Amino acid sequence: MTEPIIRKHLIFSGAVQGVGFRWRAVQATKAVGVTGWVRNDRFGTVSMELQGSEAQIDRVIRTLDRAPWIRIDGINARVIPAAPDERGFQVLDDQW
Repeated sequence: MTEPIIRKHLIFSGAVQGVGFRWRAVQATKAVGVTGWVRNDRFGTVSMELQGSEAQIDRVIRTLDRAPWIRIDGINARVIPAAPDERGFQVLDDQW
């Protein structure tokens, strides 16, 4: 039996800008097979939406948390409606 597909909106705080966070997110999502997007936000946070199984999403977060130079101090996460037609993972323009 396969796990259900969910989508989470996440806001990461800590040392998450200027440390390769978005690049690492692209690599992690490709390796795990989730879809979504990532972008830098004002105030030094990073927003991300990930869509996949709970286990896949957890693996992406663990990969980011273990990366050199990245320090995640907090994650604000909430489940949101899935985007069934979404394909791939992309880096969006910064939101200033």
